[in-house]
Amino acid sequence: MNGVDSRLPYYFCDMHIHIGGTNSGKPVKITASRQMTLTRILEEASERKGMDVIGIIDAHAPEVQEELIGLLEKGAAEEHRDGGVQYKQTLLILGCEVEIKEPGRGEAHFLCYLPSVGDMRLFTDWLSRRCKNVHLSSQRIGATLRELQERVAEGGGVLVPAHIFTPHKGLYGSCTDSLAEVADPSLIPAVELGLSANTDMADRLTELHDKTFLTNSDAHSLAKIGREYQAIAMGERSFREWKRALRREAGRGVAVNYGLHPQLGKYHQTACQSCQSTLPADAVGRCPQCGFKRVVRGVFDRIEQLADCPPGVHPPFRPPYVEQVPLEFIPGVGPRLRDRLYRAFGTEMNILHRVGREDLAGVVGERIADLIVQAREGRLNVKAGGAGTYGRIVTAGKA
Repeated sequence: MNGVDSRLPYYFCDMHIHIGGTNSGKPVKITASRQMTLTRILEEASERKGMDVIGIIDAHAPEVQEELIGLLEKGAAEEHRDGGVQYKQTLLILGCEVEIKEPGRGEAHFLCYLPSVGDMRLFTDWLSRRCKNVHLSSQRIGATLRELQERVAEGGGVLVPAHIFTPHKGLYGSCTDSLAEVADPSLIPAVELGLSANTDMADRLTELHDKTFLTNSDAHSLAKIGREYQAIAMGERSFREWKRALRREAGRGVAVNYGLHPQLGKYHQTACQSCQSTLPADAVGRCPQCGFKRVVRGVFDRIEQLADCPPGVHPPFRPPYVEQVPLEFIPGVGPRLRDRLYRAFGTEMNILHRVGREDLAGVVGERIADLIVQAREGRLNVKAGGAGTYGRIVTAGKA
């Protein structure tokens, strides 16, 4: 399928998960839940979500590293010989999100992944001399993007532009019209689409036709882990194999992207940040509906502005994009019902991909079972989000 060797096993991977706080209670990602400690994320990903590989994006923080080293010393986790850390059924890949502001341009975020704990500790030392507070997430650093690329490459790592189209610190959303203006494209094997874009939208830019597309959750709470993910064909779970998959080497690669319906994302349409009114693509200044001064340009309109390729044109290796609706987004599926589903069927990956309708109905009833199946088949109606507010599923009788 699409150049992927079907004989290789597929692994569910979510490569953008934030640490909210440390065991001592100190913040890491300010906007993330303090329940998002390293160990709780690993437990959630392995025991409830069913993720085979995860990327912890705040593994640069010294106290996070201390917690990880503690797990290694206790034997609860083990470093893989080819990179990454194995914890129960999940491989952890160590990552770091940093902010770059090139002169005369807006800020953009980049994901830096490194093979081992030792490699990440060296990267932390490098970062500490270039940012204000290395204990926090997503810090702006005193370096150019090309300098960052070179440092990550020297450490055997991978750099991936994060949520590339979002108006809030995305590469195309706030920094540049072209990747080559600010980066060495040859050192970027993959880009992260973000919650408000899908494959059809991103392939409107021909300069992205040689890039692997990643669909990750950018989780700030435990429930959000796995809201976007991908199935990746690899020989085994390791950093080396994952890196080969991003470069589509020897039959490795993304087999399926499971992403939110783009309209569920927070920035899909151009809208007013105050009253949420949908606005024309060229809207600037104050909202004509309420007078608020903040109009946020949507991802759909930004891609239309940059597009140099008609819809429906894809490189031959591009995998299918399945519009996935996580359990958390399905109306009526609250925390208690999710717990009941987890107790019955194990993980969210089982519930969303493997369990039959009749078995679901036996646990949660006919109506919820039908909604889960409709979500699985992409048949739910969506009200688009914008200006920082998520879209939502609309069921019969509700608008």
